[in-house]
Amino acid sequence: MKNRAQLITYVDRLSGGRMEDLQRLLAGPLDGVFGGVHLLPFFHPIDGADAGFDPIDHTQVDPRLGNWDDVRALAAQTDLIGDVIVNHVSSHSPQFKDFAERGDDSPYARMFLTYGCVFPDGATESDLAAIYRPRPGLPFTKYSTVQGRQVLLWTTFTSEQIDIDVQHVEGERYLDSVLTRFHHAGIRAIRLDAVGYAVKKAGTSCFMIPDTFEFIDALTAKAHALGIEVLVEIHAHYRDQIAIARRVDWVYDFALPPLVLHTLYTRDATSLKHWLDIRPRNAVTVLDTHDGIGVLDVGADRQGPGLLAPEDIDTLVEAIHERSNGQSRHATGVAASNLDLYQVNCTFYDALGRRDDEYLVARAIQCFVPGIPQIYYVGLLAGTNDMDRLRRTGVGRDINRHSYTATEVCEELNRPVVRRLIALLKLRNSHPAFGGAFRLLPTRADTIVMEWRDEAGCVRLDVDLAHAAASVTCSGAPSDSQGHRVWQSNLQEQA
Repeated sequence: MKNRAQLITYVDRLSGGRMEDLQRLLAGPLDGVFGGVHLLPFFHPIDGADAGFDPIDHTQVDPRLGNWDDVRALAAQTDLIGDVIVNHVSSHSPQFKDFAERGDDSPYARMFLTYGCVFPDGATESDLAAIYRPRPGLPFTKYSTVQGRQVLLWTTFTSEQIDIDVQHVEGERYLDSVLTRFHHAGIRAIRLDAVGYAVKKAGTSCFMIPDTFEFIDALTAKAHALGIEVLVEIHAHYRDQIAIARRVDWVYDFALPPLVLHTLYTRDATSLKHWLDIRPRNAVTVLDTHDGIGVLDVGADRQGPGLLAPEDIDTLVEAIHERSNGQSRHATGVAASNLDLYQVNCTFYDALGRRDDEYLVARAIQCFVPGIPQIYYVGLLAGTNDMDRLRRTGVGRDINRHSYTATEVCEELNRPVVRRLIALLKLRNSHPAFGGAFRLLPTRADTIVMEWRDEAGCVRLDVDLAHAAASVTCSGAPSDSQGHRVWQSNLQEQA
């Protein structure tokens, strides 16, 4: 991946509808803003049970967005990341339909994971209680084959998302076909979606077990053979992220969003600075994504304490609800379907109470933290909670998945807060010091100072938490201590 900011977006929810529209947007108003684009699921269909994360055909572009030639054209313009959904397929997929029609005679019969595959001799109560799942209940769906046999399909997320047996030859062949298709389309990196759940084994939690790491290693080797880098998506204890980072190209820094919010709420950067000292450097940094704001990533588990104490996490969640005027409460937990136990559903802008200065401080921190900053399309436009979509669908995460019209995009790009964010991203992309050495300077708890330095000069971020202000200064040679300010978060001073 290029050491430049990336955009993460649905094709149809930002650009006006099709791949070619997104291509024009990137070459026009967003020219120079991004060095790569993560296309959220663009497979057939984009509007299934889980917004494209339940593909019927993972190797077919949804025709409403375009075709593989359009993907190749976009890949020729910018680096592309695509999702490889390793854990499951749709119950409407041709493979599962064949199994449904032919039962055990189907060549795909063993592609799908069942209770009996993992527990051939049955499971004890403790076996079932040990299974880790991000949603309430057990991960099984009862199904009747054409022969009349009752089977329990493994369904980690929903009953329409059938888990793949990734250790069986048919599961392996399926995933290989996806990698090959991506390679031919010019996709340069993949995100392994929900990979932590991919391997199930009796007597374990069935989440991030040693066999999972072996599976990630094997899939990464196949991707590398095709010239594709690998980004792993895991919501887990921070020590898991550190361990995974040693084995793959990139990991998400999912601890950053709650830590930045905690820092801005409390005006105390102690916890954030601790994380900056120990976190992996080969990270894709995010503040928001198509999912909610994770809190599991800063919490404790059997490995030990988290990055935030339990009472601080409780306070953080309540602060998000308060800042968003209670909107996030309607989209989180039992209040909304597609329930995730470890996420608060809210736009990052609303989580900060739509306070422009604090929002720009947060983005400045993200851009200076080591790694590749990835900007969610709603976050790029400092988007607000889409309560109308939430009411229509009842799906909590839809609060942060607004569909922008072309007119809306033009209007949002002219807002001062968005213009300042774009200026920051262009600076992040263009200043050569971001390819040099990083240093977090020792300061008081209510200030943060980060700098990047190479032989030619330095770029430095100063954050004053007490006043929710940030500024970026640049200097020439290392001996030049009189830097000149090139960016600041305070919109009133910029006017």
